[in-house]
Amino acid sequence: MAVKEVYTICGMCTSRCPAMAGVEDGKIKYLRGNPHVPAMASGLCARGVAGKALVEDPDRPRTPMIRQGARGEGQWRAVTWDEALDYVADRLKTLFEKHGPRTLSLSDRGGPFRDLRRAFLRGIGTPNYCNHDASCARNIHHAALSLTGLGRKGVSYDFRHARHVVLQFRNIFESINVVEVSNLMAAMEQGCKLTVIDIRANVSAAKADNFFMVRPGADYAFNLAVIHELIHQRLYDAPYVERYFKDFDQLERFIKPYSPEWAAAETGVDPERLRAFVRELAEAAPAVIWHPGWMAARYRTSFYVCRSTYIINALLGTYGAKGGLPLVNKPGDLGRKGLKKFMDLYPAPEEKRADGVGWRYPHFEKGPGLGHLLYKAMETDDPYPVKAYIAYRHDPLMGYPDPDRLKKIFDRLDLLISVTFSWSETAWYSDVVLPLSPYLERESIIATKNALKPYFFLRQRAVEPRYDTRADWQIIGGLAKRLGLPELDYERIEDIWRFQLDGTGVTPEDFEATGMVQLAPAAVYRDRDALKFKTPSGKIEIIDEKLEKLDIASLAPYAPPQRPPQGAFRLTFGRCAYHTQGHTVNNPLLNKVMCENCLWIHTSVAKKLGIGEKDMVKVAQNGYSGVICAKVTDGIHPEAVFMCHGFGHCLPPESRANGCGLADNRFMKDGIDIWDPAGGAVAYQEHFVTVTKALETDLQ
Repeated sequence: MAVKEVYTICGMCTSRCPAMAGVEDGKIKYLRGNPHVPAMASGLCARGVAGKALVEDPDRPRTPMIRQGARGEGQWRAVTWDEALDYVADRLKTLFEKHGPRTLSLSDRGGPFRDLRRAFLRGIGTPNYCNHDASCARNIHHAALSLTGLGRKGVSYDFRHARHVVLQFRNIFESINVVEVSNLMAAMEQGCKLTVIDIRANVSAAKADNFFMVRPGADYAFNLAVIHELIHQRLYDAPYVERYFKDFDQLERFIKPYSPEWAAAETGVDPERLRAFVRELAEAAPAVIWHPGWMAARYRTSFYVCRSTYIINALLGTYGAKGGLPLVNKPGDLGRKGLKKFMDLYPAPEEKRADGVGWRYPHFEKGPGLGHLLYKAMETDDPYPVKAYIAYRHDPLMGYPDPDRLKKIFDRLDLLISVTFSWSETAWYSDVVLPLSPYLERESIIATKNALKPYFFLRQRAVEPRYDTRADWQIIGGLAKRLGLPELDYERIEDIWRFQLDGTGVTPEDFEATGMVQLAPAAVYRDRDALKFKTPSGKIEIIDEKLEKLDIASLAPYAPPQRPPQGAFRLTFGRCAYHTQGHTVNNPLLNKVMCENCLWIHTSVAKKLGIGEKDMVKVAQNGYSGVICAKVTDGIHPEAVFMCHGFGHCLPPESRANGCGLADNRFMKDGIDIWDPAGGAVAYQEHFVTVTKALETDLQ
């Protein structure tokens, strides 16, 4: 039998790279990048290739299940899909009668395929949708909105044509988007410089021309000094600033005290190195990308780090520039009709959000909400009871601080549902588990990629489900039908696609050749001399009146970060190239490559503590402790320790990951109360731990 090639979208992380599966006799033979996307020619990353192992993994949930014993005990009753969906729908109806539809909440991982489930929430009449962005990029998005009104996805990162790329809050060679990595490597081969600013020497730093190891929490000081030099030395793009800046004079006055000499005391960075770096940026401008980051939920001041990043980009004239941050194109920008939205079938709920976004906190965008504030509402019943929660491919017990407190909050729920293709801490603590088919076993709705060259794309089913699992559109449709929303229930994915494509001039058959439909023949760059920003003035607004009216400074004076208490270290965490947070640590292939995490600790402090390479060490905070292997290195700031996120699972069905490594979020006591009031995101790296060499009793 000949190998059939099926176009799909990788689902092993949130990059969602275009991929192709080779299928023979109903089985996956190989996975590779979509050959019609030039930057995917290098193939998928390790996680993408491990999609085949996920399909074959017998450890994953294989049938719908309803909890029998207490939450977390692991006593389940396997049921049919009809029984599971009937159970969920009946429980929801009872809760709606008591509390109204607003009592239902749902969180997911965001992304391009969420229209159907958000329409489901709208149809029900609840405003309580959140995605994981409060634990990732909310600070970035709100910083972008405050300056340009565009949002973080309103610009493209034109890596292939860049002459200098700066990574801060972004570890591009470990937290991988294959297209971005391929384009950056192509640019570096043509002479593009790479600068990395971080508290440790990650893989991206190892490939950099410049690496600045900054004191944890001092990124804002570094950025202020860069802005100082650009303005003080007149290295900024003066005509661009004259054309597009509003309130530049206020920025100029504000930045005067923040010289490289001042920053040296805060960051530990030599002033002359910083000055030389700024000159390099100016020489490369406007083909410069200072990436605002992916995971900016770090410090209480991370919003201002992100905002200063965008200001630096603007001073260099990178907005709209080839090789910089050109504005993305939506279908309408090119005279094409966009996809028809399921959300438009229903009016937006008039009820205010439980997390306070948009009313209690009017400076935050409503869309993805703020998960930690949703959990606070669950805890307090303020502004109203939230008693039902669907965790949709989302694991807050691994992804948010202080899981023990979150469990107590979830104990106040009457119904906790997990839709998942792998076991997670949240799924194990749920009342109902609805098993989602892995991405190779399911189709998805059509989505739009807004870009320089925008396109529609879809995910096709490569193989039939091996177990009793379903695609997301089938799960949502089944619930919608039972809750009085039959217009969201479809028998065939093709009918969903035809609904979405109505009026676009595109048919489902048009995707067969490449898995996507291009909406422009080539990349379209806007005229850099005729940009229009989505602010009241149409310019880049240094002073954001919305913030100022709430007594939140647009230009915040620098406040030094808290130093670690005597004998303690700031706890930091991040990604590696082999795993996607906690979703892949039990994957049969990836677990063999990396089965547990380790603790990075600086050589000098390790020596003082009598800790050697690969020694077992005890990490402790607020009465909680755990044991982990030490990685002793000069490649981390002495005030910090670091571990890869996602390990420390304690789930019996995970035969490989159970009990391996440490979970960083368990060392973040009451962490949902520590967040950035200007940007909204959780401040994960404002916690401190002690580290000692493990004793025999610690290892038992």
